[in-house]
Amino acid sequence: MTVDARAAARRPIHWAVGGALVVATALVPSAESAAAEQTSEVALRYACPFPSGPEEVDVVVSAVLPTSVRTGEEVRPSQVAVEVDLEPTALARFAELDAATLSAVARLTVRNTVGDKSADASWQDLTAPPVALPGPEGGSLTLTATGDVPTVSFGSPGRATLAPAELALSLSSLTGAGEPTTPPGLDVVCEPAPGQEPELAAITVRGDGDPTAPAPQPSTSDPAPDPAPTRPAEGLSPGAREKIEALTDERLEALEGEDPGSCPIEIPPEWVMTTAETYAAGYANAAKLDGAAALGPAFMKVVLNKRYINDSCASTVDVSSEVNFDYRGRRQLPPTKATFLSYGFMPTTATMTLEQVGPPAAIHTHTVTNTPTYPEETTVTAQLVMRLSDVEVNGVPLDVGPDCRTERPFEQVLRGYGQSYPPAGYLVAYGGTLTGYAHIPPFEGCGVGEDLDPIFTSAISSPGKKADNYTKMTQAPLCVATNPEGPDCPPRVPDPER
Repeated sequence: MTVDARAAARRPIHWAVGGALVVATALVPSAESAAAEQTSEVALRYACPFPSGPEEVDVVVSAVLPTSVRTGEEVRPSQVAVEVDLEPTALARFAELDAATLSAVARLTVRNTVGDKSADASWQDLTAPPVALPGPEGGSLTLTATGDVPTVSFGSPGRATLAPAELALSLSSLTGAGEPTTPPGLDVVCEPAPGQEPELAAITVRGDGDPTAPAPQPSTSDPAPDPAPTRPAEGLSPGAREKIEALTDERLEALEGEDPGSCPIEIPPEWVMTTAETYAAGYANAAKLDGAAALGPAFMKVVLNKRYINDSCASTVDVSSEVNFDYRGRRQLPPTKATFLSYGFMPTTATMTLEQVGPPAAIHTHTVTNTPTYPEETTVTAQLVMRLSDVEVNGVPLDVGPDCRTERPFEQVLRGYGQSYPPAGYLVAYGGTLTGYAHIPPFEGCGVGEDLDPIFTSAISSPGKKADNYTKMTQAPLCVATNPEGPDCPPRVPDPER
């Protein structure tokens, strides 16, 4: 298609939606897709104090993990399973209760080590569904507990290992009628039998400057098709913003002294509001922990073109739109859970939630039309509150209460730069990457019976008024309501860039 770049009236509407509005948090360390994965498995014997007496049970722990990561990069175990084989003697108690089925919730402590530094992560809430107990003839029973587990990162290069340690089992039994037995269950805490090699997996941790460090790879869970040839394939140079500003200033200076009425601002006849949907995902640096967080995928509801101004005199087009996050009906990003070393030595697990407050996020796209490439800058601004919950320090729950949060909303601003001809960089219709910084305020409302606000403020909040937490998000193409059968509908989850 041939485009006359000199005719502003022919320029297509720029669907103005920014990427996800997110903020770096010091609660979650680095995140990045691994270059290659390994399916790891280790079989161990555990000593468990059952009512019938000490028992040794066979346990198989498995997970999919990266083979190598960069320092500070998030390790996200997937397909985690803890398989526990219970012998007839360990099941004797349940036979006495006339139990028909047995289920379990497992909590596995995993020791993460690199060099001489170690931290224990709690793989908790792993759930094994009910399994029928053996009949009168006896026999063993296998429970397989699965679920999502916290992430972890390593701050030093070297060979990092993950090794199962203590295993806690909460066993629940039901009668044939589906009612809890009396008593309803049993809790046991098991330790690995001595003389074993408990290593689940080894991961190569490389320094950031190592040229052999892995680069992010696309997710295999929701692969996106190859982009169409007309879609943006390359980023713009670092000077894109300066070029846009210079072109705008140059045109405005040339207009000085001219009659403003000779070149009126136009609202084109094709201007119309519509809705769209998309996802965004990415990473956010935690300045105080020298790490980063995986954020999203965030689902966004967009109202496009709330304001559209084509200033043919200044050779610019400005579009304003708005967007709201949507997670299970709430204006927020999905909660994020991870393990990190607080103050460099204290293993901590916590859940962080970013809530959108105030009016919808403002999206502004500024395009310069006095050059054939039509360069543009998109700015996304939102007000957010960070909440903390489910905090554990060294495996011990820390009751932060129901309202541990930043004392006030903070502003997150992200920017993206692109051009229309040929398509490159960030374009609102096709997505791309946006970057920016945020200032995290002090915390309040943290703690029950004791004031924990200073701890979280010291560990997370930005010093002074400095916006020191860098964020990079990748937005997927828009699924626009006026084209529900288009190639970008339903919206897909993007592969974030590091």
